Amino acid sequence: MTKTTFSTRRSDPYGPPAAHRRLQAEEPIAHLDWVERGGDVWTVARYEDVRAMLGDTRFSSDRSRPEHPAHPAYSPRSHPGRIIEMDPPSHSANRGRVMGEFTVKKISAMRPRIEQIVNETIDAMIAGGNEGDFVELLSLPVPSMVIADLLDVPEEDHAFFQEKAGIFSDGLGALSDKQKASADIVDYIATLVDARITAPGEDILSRQLAAGASREEAIGLGHLLLIAGHETTSNMISLSVMTLLDKPELREQLENDPALIPGAVEELLRYYTIAETGGLRLAIEDIELHGVTIPSGSVVAALTNTANRDPEVFPDPDRIDFTRGARNHVAFGFGPHQCLGQNVARLELVIVLEILFKRLPDLKLSVPVSDLALKEYSNFGVQKMPVTW
Repeated sequence: MTKTTFSTRRSDPYGPPAAHRRLQAEEPIAHLDWVERGGDVWTVARYEDVRAMLGDTRFSSDRSRPEHPAHPAYSPRSHPGRIIEMDPPSHSANRGRVMGEFTVKKISAMRPRIEQIVNETIDAMIAGGNEGDFVELLSLPVPSMVIADLLDVPEEDHAFFQEKAGIFSDGLGALSDKQKASADIVDYIATLVDARITAPGEDILSRQLAAGASREEAIGLGHLLLIAGHETTSNMISLSVMTLLDKPELREQLENDPALIPGAVEELLRYYTIAETGGLRLAIEDIELHGVTIPSGSVVAALTNTANRDPEVFPDPDRIDFTRGARNHVAFGFGPHQCLGQNVARLELVIVLEILFKRLPDLKLSVPVSDLALKEYSNFGVQKMPVTW
């Protein structure tokens, strides 16, 4: 097995790096030099193997382990409720307590409020003129406001909440600024939790406290909802709208048959796979996968971007097909850490696509897609997206 350099940097928003596709075809389990992270990494590139890896708890998610690749982002203050960072049995207990908050039925009941948020955001766009950065004007505010509703953030604090979320999600921002914004969010959520302990409300934090969550677990959960659910959904909104503006035949399909929108959302989720190297894990024992032994102590990355382009599972995978029926994608991960808020993200995306082009039929990109700067921090997306309407 040849040790080669690995990078997540893209040059084309419409496809994973060519080197990732080569790994899928030629070296599905590979031992590489990940220069951007300063060390060795094992990558898993095929759909079947990605699902096997993400479903195996011997690949640890516990960021409190100093040797875990995401340990630099570990915070003792927010860790207790951040289930994405846990292994069983603590993960099982914490996830089990909160799962009922994100059922399809409960999230569907949020539709009227999300529709209101999207319409009010578009109202603000129209009031501000006829051009601007779509990321700043709609993609970032909509998920932020949805999460603010889940946490019952007071209206007078919405601007602060959105500002900190925006700093954390800024692909061009300094790491120190992101860390400061994350700490500010933890401090703010702590004040919300303390208020709910004194005077419970109808929000998710109050319900989790009533169900037995500790103060620290409630703080960590609130922090996770914002950090994990904001940037990913924001990026997906931007890329979905970019695609429909750049490929008018796809936009026309949805305008002619709005019933295709839920299927379009699944296909676009598959196609872009925002958390494209999802599921960074630490092997805590020697593990054989696809006939290759990954040694204990190894950093392992699931290439969900190539898994979602695996031709054995998704024929003609580079073609966008809104009728594909792509809900078996791994854009939300797989196994015990599959994204808890995926139903919220789906609903936000569906509602944006239902409303946006009706309200702004003349929406256009101001620059070619090839001129858009791509994010290279954490999750895939575009930095800015200039538009007119």
